[in-house]
Amino acid sequence: MKHLFDSSSYSCSRLVTRAYSTSFSKAITLLAPSVRPAIYAIYGFVRYADEIVDTFDGYNQEELLMEFEENYEKALRRKISMNPILNAFQEIVHQYRLYDLVHDFLASMKMDLHKTEYNTVEEYKDYIYGSADVVGLMCLKVFVKGDEERFEELRPYAMRLGSAFQKVNFLRDYKDDASGLGRSYFPNLINGQLDNEAKQEIIKDIEADFEAAYKGVIQLPLEGRLGVYLAYRYYKRLLQELKAADSKRIREERIRINNFLKLEILVESYLRYKLNAI
Repeated sequence: MKHLFDSSSYSCSRLVTRAYSTSFSKAITLLAPSVRPAIYAIYGFVRYADEIVDTFDGYNQEELLMEFEENYEKALRRKISMNPILNAFQEIVHQYRLYDLVHDFLASMKMDLHKTEYNTVEEYKDYIYGSADVVGLMCLKVFVKGDEERFEELRPYAMRLGSAFQKVNFLRDYKDDASGLGRSYFPNLINGQLDNEAKQEIIKDIEADFEAAYKGVIQLPLEGRLGVYLAYRYYKRLLQELKAADSKRIREERIRINNFLKLEILVESYLRYKLNAI
């Protein structure tokens, strides 16, 4: 009867994804049914870890993260957990051998507990690798069904896409990170302050990531291509909005894409995919 518990665990991961990200939820629904549960499980795990370090202000965040990691390691050893998010995730970790990637992800989450500034390009890249690139690599492992040769071929592109997504998030969330969490991720800021010159430099870097990543998106197995392409289109459009916004506006508010525009991107992405025009 354990299959009922496992099924409900994956359902919990799906609920977490839908609660925290409408954009990613929509993208995941465009993946093949065979890969959706694994991607939900990955998102559920990384979302909860990220929430601990970002939004659990007033609680002992370090203690909570250490406990979350300890419970994850117990779930790996036991191959079961009464925490449904960890129960679903441990199965995917074992199936696709994600051990090292998860280790690197948790290392970056621990950095967020104490580190507030990334003053060098090396620190910045290391953090992005652990917090975002490895998540893309986890998903890639699922898309290629564990085929190591195919994984290595697409690995650089998946990393560039993960980097692009994370840098867009940093720019979109600049106000909350700076004023709410006291964090400054971009190493090119003067005294942690975003101005138009620094913003344009950041935009140029992200555009290069997107350009490189696209070469991999169109090579993805069919099970993952449309969903990833939709996420790619969402984030590219968000980057356009950020590019058009003055740095003062980014410092004062969170730039968003409205639901009508999201629907337009969804329809256009689907049509381009069906016409083999992506």
